[in-house]
Amino acid sequence: MFQALKGDKVLWGILALLAIFSFLPVFSASTNLVYVIGKGTPWGHLVKHFIILVIGFVLMFSVHRIPFQYFKGISILMLPIVVFLLIYTATQGTLIAGANASRWIRIPIIGLSFQTSTLASVVLMIYSATYLSKLINKTPTFNSSLIRFWLPVFIIVLLIFPSNLSTASFLFTMVFMLCFLAGYPIRYLITILGVGIVTVLLFFLLIKTFPGVFHNRVDTWINRIENFRSGKSADGNYQLERAKTAIVTGKIFGLGAGKSRMKNFLPQSSSDFIYAIIVEEYGLLGGIGLIIIYLLLLYRIVVISYKTTNVFGKLTVIGLGVPVILQALINIGVALQVLPVTGQNLPMISSGGTSAWMTCISMGIILSISAKREIEKEDTHSDENNPLSILSETY
Repeated sequence: MFQALKGDKVLWGILALLAIFSFLPVFSASTNLVYVIGKGTPWGHLVKHFIILVIGFVLMFSVHRIPFQYFKGISILMLPIVVFLLIYTATQGTLIAGANASRWIRIPIIGLSFQTSTLASVVLMIYSATYLSKLINKTPTFNSSLIRFWLPVFIIVLLIFPSNLSTASFLFTMVFMLCFLAGYPIRYLITILGVGIVTVLLFFLLIKTFPGVFHNRVDTWINRIENFRSGKSADGNYQLERAKTAIVTGKIFGLGAGKSRMKNFLPQSSSDFIYAIIVEEYGLLGGIGLIIIYLLLLYRIVVISYKTTNVFGKLTVIGLGVPVILQALINIGVALQVLPVTGQNLPMISSGGTSAWMTCISMGIILSISAKREIEKEDTHSDENNPLSILSETY
């Protein structure tokens, strides 16, 4: 079985460790869903989480067996599909407390919710790496990259923006990071940044001018930022106050596995604020230990990127790996009240299907790149048997 696992073995071990550890806090925190919300049973939520992770690792294993150069053409083919899915998601008209909450679509047969922005993020990062890898030793013009590169970026980001500010901002920032690493001209990046800022300002102006026309989350974003700055115990700070209480209660060694008291008072205890429950049950040592594991994951991502001789591989590893680490640090920062509430979950730990699957797919692609047989091949040689190479070269 281990011989079938290609790529970085340490990365496989870290991902398996995170997945195995996740069962304890998810099982403990699920009592909130059972006894407070009245949804399911603790064992039912544990089994669901187990099935999600099993599917995720099957996806990871399947993806990591695919030669990574194939993902150039796959990202180009997937780009119009994710745009269609984002449009369909945005037009559902899902509202929560009068605000736009159209983030998920329902998968008909299995009945699970699928967050389309996570799939769009993975596809866009690979597409960005595909385009930027062709600019090495070239000086691109702004007009040549405007249609092929920046237009898809703006379309995807703007479709995500109205219902999920944090994800849209995060995705736009990661694209900028890849452009900087790939040597994209700084003057063009400044121009694009200016266009982005103007677009956001026009959106806020439109919402404020016609407040009844569009269902939006502007008021929610503003309240979260104001509550974070003031630190007052308002309704918007309810979860943060409970999270801080949980963290303080854990002290150094924690209360013990399954002995959290605040999980029944923290609405998102099994997802967005699961780190607070981990610290309460496993203490400061457990919380720091989890951060160290994520830093080890970052270290392996950097090592894989450094060892990869292929430019597309380098950019893809950074574009898919770094967001997972930053998402984890953002989730931890929210629980510690270092950052305002964003709704980002803890990768490979929090309950939920879409995010775990997309993380596993991203890690599968990184493992494909880290495989020795792929690292030792040059770009032209690795494309010889790639049926999608013509599409990726001519696009």
